[in-house]
Amino acid sequence: MTMLAVVDYDAGNLRSVVRAVEHAGGTPTVTSDPHEVARATAVILPGVGSAQQAMERLAHLGMDEALKSVAERGVPLLGVCLGLQVLLGHSDEGGPNGTCCLNIVPGSVRQFAGSFKVPHMGWNTVEYCRPLELFDGIGEHSYFYFVHSYFAVPSADVVAGTTEYGGEFCSVLAHENVLGTQFHPEKSGRDGLRIYANFLRLAGLCS
Repeated sequence: MTMLAVVDYDAGNLRSVVRAVEHAGGTPTVTSDPHEVARATAVILPGVGSAQQAMERLAHLGMDEALKSVAERGVPLLGVCLGLQVLLGHSDEGGPNGTCCLNIVPGSVRQFAGSFKVPHMGWNTVEYCRPLELFDGIGEHSYFYFVHSYFAVPSADVVAGTTEYGGEFCSVLAHENVLGTQFHPEKSGRDGLRIYANFLRLAGLCS
């Protein structure tokens, strides 16, 4: 049985994500059960808030190990905003020592610093670093909606898209079957819906 799991760990704007995925042609199942996630055909990990609280909640549910299993088995996994950040090994957010994250994707998460406004909030463009099925039908330099104070610094080989804000940062990553967007596709209009439609298609959940 095919199932698209949207992870519920009290750190995501689930209603907006579900509506967007349904509009893109998917039939998502919102779940906080790690066994359901481990059996899923594809997984979306949304997220807003802090990395520390997110990781505490994922660990409490047993979802951290389920997500690692999903990634290891080659199941398509899409992290969104904070959901992208916790895919990495460590975040500077959360106390003097930061927060240990899922370590599914090599790299770390750092805080914006400078004279520019933080959080980075609003519409900004994405420049593609390499072809990616997630970008199909979406023109380069298209606008997407961002809300974040921290940004991912993964290894260079997984950076698939970049955005300028106080310098260049990774706004899309791709590591084998694991994908992530720092922006919110569900808040990004037609091109954001196309991101979800492309993810559904590459997961074999729609044509």
